[in-house]
Parts: sequence; C-alpha cells; structure tokens
Amino acid sequence: MILNILSLVIAFAGMELVAHIMHKYVMHGFLWSLHKSHHQKSKGFFEKNDYYFLVFATPGILLIVIGAKAAFDWRFFAGAGIALYGFTYLLIHDVIIHQRVRWLTKINNGYIRAIRKAHKAHHAHTDKNAAVSYGMLWIDKKYFDKGEKPRHITGHKARF
Repeated sequence: MILNILSLVIAFAGMELVAHIMHKYVMHGFLWSLHKSHHQKSKGFFEKNDYYFLVFATPGILLIVIGAKAAFDWRFFAGAGIALYGFTYLLIHDVIIHQRVRWLTKINNGYIRAIRKAHKAHHAHTDKNAAVSYGMLWIDKKYFDKGEKPRHITGHKARF
C-alpha cells in the first residue's frame, strides 16, 4: 500500500515538472501552432490548445488500465496521480484562472491570487519566446502578496 500511495504522490508531483517542461519547450516551442490559440482572444469555448488534453491524459489512462489489469498495482496509482493532476490543472487553470466555466469566481486566498498573478504575467506577452512562469502549481515567491490586505478575486475576464 505504501508503494501505491508513493506512486500516486510522485506521479502527481512529477506532472508539475512535466507540465513546466512541456509548456516551455513544446507548447512555446515546436508546437506553438496549437498553443498560440491560448494566448489570443478566444472565438469560442474551445481552442486548438485544448488538444493538449489528449497528450497529457493518454499516459494516465494507459497506466490506469494496465495497473487495473495487474491487480491494481503501482501503475494504477501512478495513473491516478496523473489524472488527479489533470483534474487539478483543469480546476485551477480553466475554472479559477480563465473562468471558462463560471464557478469559484470569488476566492480570497493568497495562493490562488499568486497563481493568478503568475499566469497573468505569462499571458502578458503573445510572443512564444517572451513568456515567463511556465508552471501551474509551483510558482515563484515574487507572485505572492507582500503585506497586501486580502481581497476577493472577482470579475476576471476569460482571456488576459
């Protein structure tokens, strides 16, 4: 059981590193043509960037299926960790930050404010090579409030 829990935690944490590397070197690199849609004003609910969901979800799904067939071994839990990261990413990135679905619009939390600031800094430039802050959950301390009074995060537009 310890190996299973460890597999889940390592997979979840490892996905932050994978997401950072993929975002910086693939999405802002040779596959910018897909990710560019995320840095432009959206014309609808979906954008080309959403295809990356398939890229990130496939290893998790495969590990869950293979691990389930092998009596729910560590691979199942590693896949579950990847899936849990994907759900967390969806919740934070698409719901809380970009508000593609209008839930959780008033959050008074320093960590969430910092994530939103880092993401706003990332979207400050539309050029593929000018962006900063490629991670999602692990962000630089400079984005955290310094003595600022807590405030509600409201009325955030769908695109920066």
